Amino acid sequence: MTMAKLRWGMIGGGEGSQIGPAHRLGAQADGLFEFAAGALDHRPEAGREYAQRLGVAADRAYGNWQEMLASEKDRDDRIDLVTIATPNSTHFEIAKAYLEAGFNVLCEKPMTMTVEEGEEIVRVAEASGKICAVNYCYSAYPMVRQARAMVRAGDIGKVRLVVTNFSHGHHGDATDADNPRVRWRYDPAMAGVSGQFADCGIHALHMASFICDDEVKTLSADLASTIASRELEDDAMINFRMEGGTVGRLWTSSVAIGRQHGFDIQVFGETGGLRWASEQPNQLIYTPVGGRTQIIEKGEGGLHDEVQRLSRVAIAHPEGFPLAVANIYCDLADAIRGESRDGLPGAADGVRSIAAVHAAVASGKADGAWQDARPPMFR
Repeated sequence: MTMAKLRWGMIGGGEGSQIGPAHRLGAQADGLFEFAAGALDHRPEAGREYAQRLGVAADRAYGNWQEMLASEKDRDDRIDLVTIATPNSTHFEIAKAYLEAGFNVLCEKPMTMTVEEGEEIVRVAEASGKICAVNYCYSAYPMVRQARAMVRAGDIGKVRLVVTNFSHGHHGDATDADNPRVRWRYDPAMAGVSGQFADCGIHALHMASFICDDEVKTLSADLASTIASRELEDDAMINFRMEGGTVGRLWTSSVAIGRQHGFDIQVFGETGGLRWASEQPNQLIYTPVGGRTQIIEKGEGGLHDEVQRLSRVAIAHPEGFPLAVANIYCDLADAIRGESRDGLPGAADGVRSIAAVHAAVASGKADGAWQDARPPMFR
């Protein structure tokens, strides 16, 4: 039996957006969602025009998110999911409004600017009975799911140490510091209390929690603005401890010239180690204690069911970032239809991340003093 497509709407992610195309490709990659509504630009007419160019009907191509909410909530064919891909400072207001109106939400990270806002989103989502997912899409790469399954199965024993980084050099040119696409990331009014850690570092922190199946408890941070004009950090080193005793090390930077994407993670257990890198996403490197290093390839036999479910093309063919985003939408479609997906990052992950951001900022200001990284609701 053919299953009807779910209706999907998007806020932000307009023409020229970095993340917008990945969401549009991801949402529609598997035929699960129809792009039904959009408020894509802070300029109303530009947003309406672009949405229609992408195939959205004129009466559902909106000038702003408020207009979209007012119209969609009363429609019999209202959207089943809305994606929020706007600047950080707007996430809380939009997510809260749509959840309260009974919509499922996928929010770009960071979910909110403050811990209090994050806890409020958790409560609103629970009260509404709706899904609030957060786009930690790197956790949806098939071989990341394989790594998590191997840790859970005890294939590397108890995890002792996790080392991760998300470091690039694309903001390393001081002469480009006033570029609007760069500048906002270091502007507290737009980005919040943190620059690079809130932008990229929390992907690495979430990945550590995801693969290790554990949560960050405390952290110590050193934050640096290596380009003097920046109010917020462009480089950060974070030491952390997890609830289960795992030691964590995290480096994130936007001034590491020569690194292109630079997101990788290594997990070291009592009986083995694992390594995954986003620039070689089809491979998981596994070394058993006393044994030879092995390359586990996406598409080969014997992999975890999650890997098979979220893989689309044959072995040796790459599945890149848009299909990792698509895997988030696959999990969302199942969740909306009532089938729980364990790997789907939710509001609890979002508030944990922003609590870690604020803890890192406090630690940096206190010369690295250790801080409780948990939101109060989870202490």
